[in-house]
Amino acid sequence: MSRIWLTGASSGIGAALASELLEQGHRLALSARQVAPLQALATGYLDQVLVLPGDLTDPAQVADICQTIDAQWGALDLVILNAGTCEYLEPGHFDTHLVERVLTTNLLGTSHCLEAALPLLRRGQRPHLVGVCSAVTWLALPRAGAYGASKAALRYLFESLRIDLAAEGIDVTLISPGFVDTPLTRRNDFPMPMRWSAQRAARHIAQRLQARPLDIAFPWFFTFVLRLLGRLPARWRLALGRRLARSSQES
Repeated sequence: MSRIWLTGASSGIGAALASELLEQGHRLALSARQVAPLQALATGYLDQVLVLPGDLTDPAQVADICQTIDAQWGALDLVILNAGTCEYLEPGHFDTHLVERVLTTNLLGTSHCLEAALPLLRRGQRPHLVGVCSAVTWLALPRAGAYGASKAALRYLFESLRIDLAAEGIDVTLISPGFVDTPLTRRNDFPMPMRWSAQRAARHIAQRLQARPLDIAFPWFFTFVLRLLGRLPARWRLALGRRLARSSQES
């Protein structure tokens, strides 16, 4: 069974995916800021779990987490970088600090994890790197500038790393979810079409990871439509975005 480091494991997709992978018999190192949910996940799987909480935007804490994994397991076979956050820019009030917070968590936090985890992956068996991106990167949406920019940067980062790591035999998978019912998305004040439960999303991911695909995107029809709309001429995308912005304000 694989030695796996899963970040953002305290809630949402991360917590549901942790349960799926533990049921499959894998060994998991679980990280998030909050320790109590990680300890709850470890209940009944104490011989399979390392509970390693920390702030992943702090490179020293990330280094400590990976040093503990190294001391306990000596390597990693699968790294799933799922930790992330979302905040929305309100019309008429551009907030640089908000953009910085989102980029710090989603892009820089993930980068700290990459730097610390790649040496462990290089010693693993059939090493596999997985990053959780977002379907929003295929179509610009109102108020989503900070979140979308952070996830678009992650997409480019992982796709570039996929090329660089291929010669080392490290496979890279990018996960692009649509709307998933999580504590983060429950704060949204707009309709979320084709929303999946976190458990359904986790089952879908866990089943497909075994084939080590380049991409996992879901729900299929929702992500297909977003990709298609993202190919429209710029003025058409602007008109669509303005219509969505009005609908959001009305709701």
